[in-house]
Amino acid sequence: MSRGPITDRRTLLRGAIGGAGLLLASPALAACGKSSASSTSSGSGGGSSQVTFGSDGSDPTPRKAYGALTSAYTAATGMQVRTNTLDHNTFAQQITAYLQGTPEDVVTWFAGYRMQFFAQKNLLHPIDDVWAQIGGGFSDAAKKLSLGLDGKAYFVPLYNYPWGVFYRKSVFAAKGYQPAADWDSFVALCGQMKKDGLSPLAAGFGGGDSWTNLGTFDYLNLRINGYDFHMQLMGGKVAWSDPRLNAVMDHWRQLSPYLEAGASGRKWQDAAQSVFDKKSGMTVTGLFMGQAITDESLRDDMDFFAFPAIDPTHGQDAVEAPTDGFVLSAKAKHVDAGKKMLEWIGTAAAETVYAGVDPSNVGASTKADTGKYNALQQKSAQMIASAKYITQFGDRDSDPGFISAVVEPGFAQWLASPDDGTSTLKKIESQRSQYFTS
Repeated sequence: MSRGPITDRRTLLRGAIGGAGLLLASPALAACGKSSASSTSSGSGGGSSQVTFGSDGSDPTPRKAYGALTSAYTAATGMQVRTNTLDHNTFAQQITAYLQGTPEDVVTWFAGYRMQFFAQKNLLHPIDDVWAQIGGGFSDAAKKLSLGLDGKAYFVPLYNYPWGVFYRKSVFAAKGYQPAADWDSFVALCGQMKKDGLSPLAAGFGGGDSWTNLGTFDYLNLRINGYDFHMQLMGGKVAWSDPRLNAVMDHWRQLSPYLEAGASGRKWQDAAQSVFDKKSGMTVTGLFMGQAITDESLRDDMDFFAFPAIDPTHGQDAVEAPTDGFVLSAKAKHVDAGKKMLEWIGTAAAETVYAGVDPSNVGASTKADTGKYNALQQKSAQMIASAKYITQFGDRDSDPGFISAVVEPGFAQWLASPDDGTSTLKKIESQRSQYFTS
């Protein structure tokens, strides 16, 4: 079976993007990337025949997909796009300095809290007039994710992808396993896999990948305590020592015997490969793992199910579906041209172009053409569309500095020797006030 390299697609989410750590010395971030364009025209406002695009898609698949997107835009409108592709790790770590310096007009970024932070700092340009044109193509949830705290729009979604429990269909068929809809069934499935000689849950949270633990924590909290409590916790409005989190840690500890050995010394790519190689039965991850697949027969053998229900009150009503898209920088030199590009990106046609190259996401527009989606994309789109609540992920729904500096290492240390979690939660809580003022 042919295997391509597994790229670290989510590493960019771990940049120091919260609190005081955001105000970095201003490096020449643009020098980290490579520019390309079919025109060297310049100008500003409506008279420009060019728009500049700052992309963090430095891995092969997103680079190719963004290239297809900008080429299609030029073909459709005649507008030339000068692209600056930036190393995604550097981009995330130096995003504030980049936006404060000489950024491109249209820039890749994330919805929700991540966007709102920079909008509050006046580093993004409001685009309500863009949304007046594209709003009919998005759900209320997508619209909400695109608004700043001032109620203005600053973001245009392109795609999202769900987190779930991924596995190989051939393994489940050979062993007679069934996807688990509730907690008791899930724990029993893990136990049976262990008896059968499989590592039930592949994991990799070493080498800077401790963020992967947030997927399991988020789902446990959503399933046990519900969406409202989870978002209050992420927003710094609820104490991490709140007794409602005790049940979360207790359930997580029940899974710890089933984690693949040595998870603290591996990266998430290794966890994905363990499932691909049929050494592990399942892994809690996002659809982005599909970027690692170059053999379509392997893709056809992959499937996933929603994280199991725990409290019937909440069931499986929430789905983690991080949303990626674009913003217009406050220092854009071609504002009107940038807005026109964002209007086009907000169409189903644009999403179709991107999805045709990158099969690890689904279009954010309600009008997206799903006819050419593979089975994983079809199922992902259905899961997201049917969700009552959509969350972004722990390091996107909360202050990312707090998550990366406090929560992630706290959970990683706890997983090395799980106890009732009380001391870990108290330690996290002791640092919350440093990041949240209210």
